[in-house]
Amino acid sequence: MRFVLAAMVGCILIAVSPISAKEIGVFNDWSAHVEGNGKSRTCWIYSKPVKHEGRYKKRGPIFSYITHVPREKVANQVQFTAGYTFKKGSVAELLIGKSRFKLFTHEDNAWSEREDAAIVRAMRSGSKMIITGVSSRGTKTKDTYSLSGVSAAHDKISKACKVS
Repeated sequence: MRFVLAAMVGCILIAVSPISAKEIGVFNDWSAHVEGNGKSRTCWIYSKPVKHEGRYKKRGPIFSYITHVPREKVANQVQFTAGYTFKKGSVAELLIGKSRFKLFTHEDNAWSEREDAAIVRAMRSGSKMIITGVSSRGTKTKDTYSLSGVSAAHDKISKACKVS
C-alpha cells in the first residue's frame, strides 16, 4: 500500500506542468510550490543537492521532495529522485545529523516505509542531509543537501495545503 501511495505521489509530481504549478516561495535552498485548488490542491517543496559524488558518466536530475496531497490523505511524503535507476532490491541510506533512515527504492526514486514524520522532524532541526545509494550498474553515489530554509518552506506548504 505504501508503495502505491509513493508511486502515485511521484506520478502527480511528474504530471504537474510548470504552467499549472505556482511557486509560493523560495527559502534559501528550498523552493515551495502548489498546484490545484481547494481539496484538489497538491503542495510540495524541493531542493537539489549542494554536492553529488560518484564515479558515473551520466546522471539525470537529482531532487529531494516533501509533498502534501490532502485529497489522498498524504502528508509529509519524503521522496528522493536519484538521477539514475537504483539497483533492484537495494536500500538507500539517509543520514541527518545522528539520525539514520533506510529508504526503499524503485526505479529512480527512494522513499521511507513509515518514517516520513521522523525524517521531516530531523530535516527541520538539521543543517544537512546525506543520501547514499547504488545504481543498477553498481555505482555508489552520495548526495549532500543543505537543509537551510527547509523549515520555512515546509511551513509555507503546510499552510497552503492546510496540513498541521
